[in-house]
Amino acid sequence: MTHPFLDLAPLSAARFASIEDRVARLLATEQDVVITQGEALLPLEGAIRAAAGPGTVALNVITGPYGQTFGDWLRDCGATVHDLSVPYHTAVTAAQVRAAFAEHPEIDFVSLVHAEAATGNTNPVAEIGEAVREQGALFYLDAVASIGAEPVLPDAWGVDLCVIGAQKAMGGPAGVSAVSVSERAWARMAANPRAPRRSYLSLLDWKERWIDGGRRTLLHAPAQLEMLALEACVERIEETGLDAVTARHRSAAAATRAGASALGGGLEPYVHKASEAAPVATTLRAPADVAASALVARALAADPALPLAAGGGPLAKEMIRVNHYGPDATPRTVDACLTALAAALAAERGTADGLDPEAARRAAAGAWG
Repeated sequence: MTHPFLDLAPLSAARFASIEDRVARLLATEQDVVITQGEALLPLEGAIRAAAGPGTVALNVITGPYGQTFGDWLRDCGATVHDLSVPYHTAVTAAQVRAAFAEHPEIDFVSLVHAEAATGNTNPVAEIGEAVREQGALFYLDAVASIGAEPVLPDAWGVDLCVIGAQKAMGGPAGVSAVSVSERAWARMAANPRAPRRSYLSLLDWKERWIDGGRRTLLHAPAQLEMLALEACVERIEETGLDAVTARHRSAAAATRAGASALGGGLEPYVHKASEAAPVATTLRAPADVAASALVARALAADPALPLAAGGGPLAKEMIRVNHYGPDATPRTVDACLTALAAALAAERGTADGLDPEAARRAAAGAWG
């Protein structure tokens, strides 16, 4: 017996390299692109451990939980870390980054999350990249949640290490990820005696044994199904058009914000300014009298397929996340989420007073671009 997931011919080095090239085109980059054989946490950690060490002085921007994780990794590498934290309902600014540079002129590494799906904000990478270039620091960017939902342009923005994953706005697999690496970043890694070698975390292994070897021999057997899924995912984006894919995510975010505001009952966007809200997912602030986790649980009990989640940890009481990304960036999904949240609010309170689901639907439809 055969199965479409089994008995496949081995993935060749040439096919692997061609998928890397397509990802590079998606990022509009001339940098080396390495597809890593694991979820995006693999290159996120690998890039930090390769480029940072005891001599590194890092500015770590925290606009959500991933920024906190990056600071932990940097400190574990022996780096001196200066955290720049902003409230989760907003974004960091280039002026704040420049102020940090003025206070700590020795900073030579900057870590930033483009879009925090967990908190619903997005940061102005182009403006921040300009400040980082002026500083001469190495620029590390987590674009896992933003790729496919908004522009990601490592070359134009001066990003030295740009990590992406396909499982959110790209609508692809979670089992593979990628990182674009500048020549400056490769040089920093080569000069770092603590950079991982002969390790699953090692980017230098891929540089020396894969890229420098002309991409003829793979380091190990690739995750075949995930690589084929990534190829199909990128092909679908190419056929649809990246601009159309990002526009669909912008529309989903605008519709969700507008619908939630029109619904009433105390539900409102968590990120105050629409310009600072991530297109990949919209976070909403629950009314003070109802826990976000209870609302989400009730909505999912009625329809488990809805892309709803409560905030993590201390945010579970106040934050609701509408994950309208990938195949869920549609008017139907936005409408279903708003309708379910309205019903859950009414059930939690025992009354529908103050709620207007029809106004929410009209507002969402009107905001869809």
